[in-house]
Amino acid sequence: MIDVKDTGEHGILELRMTPPVTDTDYREHLMPALDTALTRGDRLRLLAIVEARPSEFTLGAMVQDARAGLKHWRGFDRIALVSDDAMLRTAVGGFSIFMPCPVATFPMKQADDARRWLRESLGTIQQEDLGDGMLQVRLRGKVDSAAYDDAIGDLDSFFAQHDTIRLLIDLRDFDGWQGLDALSDHFHLVRGHAKRVKRAAILGDAGWQEMAVQIGKRAFGLEAKYFPAGEIEAAKAWLGA
Repeated sequence: MIDVKDTGEHGILELRMTPPVTDTDYREHLMPALDTALTRGDRLRLLAIVEARPSEFTLGAMVQDARAGLKHWRGFDRIALVSDDAMLRTAVGGFSIFMPCPVATFPMKQADDARRWLRESLGTIQQEDLGDGMLQVRLRGKVDSAAYDDAIGDLDSFFAQHDTIRLLIDLRDFDGWQGLDALSDHFHLVRGHAKRVKRAAILGDAGWQEMAVQIGKRAFGLEAKYFPAGEIEAAKAWLGA
């Protein structure tokens, strides 16, 4: 059974799946609710509380599930899955990087946390002019496409005011990207401005970030250097040298 609930909050839809889940549930309950919400022009934030285990979905329901995802692929703004099935949470979490929207998973006892996550803002990109053509760009939290949309105007303005740029990219509070769209936006942003960057210092606290710096140097022809989290003054000094 699929019970669909309009939360009364604009763009947020809540559904609960209890066993057994059949293709009829998708056709008569879920699909009409999604179609109605999307015709209002909403990008949906979906809370899916799944009490049914994968074995309690009929084959027809699994097919309908795939069709629903493909049909509404670009209609979701954010998806939260709540389930006590650890294998289901792991599978959805692993697949989430391929989704065009942020996806998070929660156990049943954290259903209220899932609701809060749907309502709150995600990661941010903060920018600070350090003077003399030096800009600090700080990525915080788990960044989605909207964060890049918010940041691009200020970044373009800064680049327009300076012939050459030195960037301090602060990743100390960065938790990664929310989906492929955000990752794609990141590379478009870097590629669009790389030729104007004289030097880039990356401040971080994770091994993959240091490795990413080496890849970025080769891919974009940047003079870049990685600094551990506690060496912000050394990073600034290297940029100013």
